Amino acid sequence: MTTVASHHTVPAPAVPDPAAVRALADELAALRREVRDLRDRAEISELVGRYTVLLDTQDEDGFDGSWPATVFTDDVLLHFPIGVHEGVEGVAEFHHRAKLRFDRTIHLSSNHEVRLDGDRARVRCHMHATHVHHPAPGAPDRIGALFTIGGHGEGEAVRTPRGWRIREWGFHLAWADGPGPDGTPVL
Repeated sequence: MTTVASHHTVPAPAVPDPAAVRALADELAALRREVRDLRDRAEISELVGRYTVLLDTQDEDGFDGSWPATVFTDDVLLHFPIGVHEGVEGVAEFHHRAKLRFDRTIHLSSNHEVRLDGDRARVRCHMHATHVHHPAPGAPDRIGALFTIGGHGEGEAVRTPRGWRIREWGFHLAWADGPGPDGTPVL
């Protein structure tokens, strides 16, 4: 048996075109920015959604003073029709006192608009809330009167080492129906 040597030439690797490499690098950088923006928007929207749910569930298992640190910065500023609060210390009590006026509540937020600016973002959403008054003393098994409100929440979120947190938030009342917290109509 005779073996014949074969001479194959291996082609030299193609030298990438520098312009094509730059274009790919630019496209990759743009995709990274877009993914980061999408992730930031999703995280901020989730933060606002989580806060909205916490308005109703924060004390389901008894008073919880720890939840505000999962939503707000240490220097948070809150402004609502019922009052203003500065700093994360006392935020749980501020919300708890407001909620005690009612038997239960349900808050909804939608149309989250997030305008990113680096590690800061302006946030706005529509909000609707139903507050159920405590039943009358003589009818503990009946639902109390309803107080419903609508408007928008608006504020600033910032990126922190713990993730996105709300630094400033306010609720702007557009309408109200039914007896307010003290039992009289608000508008």
